[in-house]
Amino acid sequence: MPDRQKEHVGITGVGVYLPDRKMTAAEIAAKTEGNWKTEAVEKKLGIKEKRIPGSNDGTQSMGVAAARRAIESSGVDPAEIDVVLGIGEEWKEYPLTTSSIYIQEQVGARQAWAIDVQQRCGTTVAALKLAEDLLLGNQEYQKILIAGGYRNCDLLDYSDPELSFMYNLGAGGGALLVEKNCGRNVLQGTHLISDGSLARDAGVKVGGVANPVQEENLAEAFKLKIFDVEHMKERLNEVSMDNWLFCINKAFAKAGKEVKDMDYLAVLHFKPSMHEYLLEELGLSSENTTYLDKFGHIGQIDQILSLKLGLENGRIKPGSTISMISAGIGYAWAANVIDWGELKNG
Repeated sequence: MPDRQKEHVGITGVGVYLPDRKMTAAEIAAKTEGNWKTEAVEKKLGIKEKRIPGSNDGTQSMGVAAARRAIESSGVDPAEIDVVLGIGEEWKEYPLTTSSIYIQEQVGARQAWAIDVQQRCGTTVAALKLAEDLLLGNQEYQKILIAGGYRNCDLLDYSDPELSFMYNLGAGGGALLVEKNCGRNVLQGTHLISDGSLARDAGVKVGGVANPVQEENLAEAFKLKIFDVEHMKERLNEVSMDNWLFCINKAFAKAGKEVKDMDYLAVLHFKPSMHEYLLEELGLSSENTTYLDKFGHIGQIDQILSLKLGLENGRIKPGSTISMISAGIGYAWAANVIDWGELKNG
């Protein structure tokens, strides 16, 4: 286990941007063309309402808004940022533009270099690990900005019942400022795994090289689809919860802690039954997390949003041990451990 008193990486800034527009459970139900009732959307899917983008809420622009808030909360001069890691989605204002470089310019981080990283809804936890390794492995780096936006709700076809687990997709931006040897909010351990057997079970089927947009498939262009329903369902039922618990256990072991030390779980939004089962498995209650039923699932922004809400609602305090957990289509699972508050001596 590394000596964190000498070399460590901590979070010094948190920023979230949420669009003003909201979509209610009743509006979601109406779009399913009778497949779902309002009560079922609320109780089975766990969505009271979710944030959806307005006309000016581009993926990259929401990342910029969140980044500015993270920088402001950290008190860091943007010119001091060494690297920008873009965690925004590929569905953005202009295809093939690099979001991190755009964010870098807009926030004034002109001394940095920037790169986009992508693991779907697992990207934030993965980016924190990358940031930690970049900072600890390079003497010249001191500060890294992690930022991006998400609005994959645009790609939903609510009339497709196979996509019901994605009806919660929303919109927003999130950002973290991380620094080397800052003495607080220290990242203590991370573990990530991926399963390539699920690599092409879900995604956008029409609109890429394999299926270019043509007149005959125009109606299906740029829509999220489940490519292999049975395989995805069977495989996820077989491995998903075990993989999450495995990542959590490994992350805590790397941190030199036990899972029972966890005070707060920063977890993505998913259906209530699964959420409650996970809390039970971890020995946690609803007071140890924030259920995002009034926000929806904003992809990889969920962990940042949960962190911010936990700080605002008092569920995260100085001395709290936090775990961010994520799962991304592909499929990937990840967990980390963060000691919130001032780094203790000894």
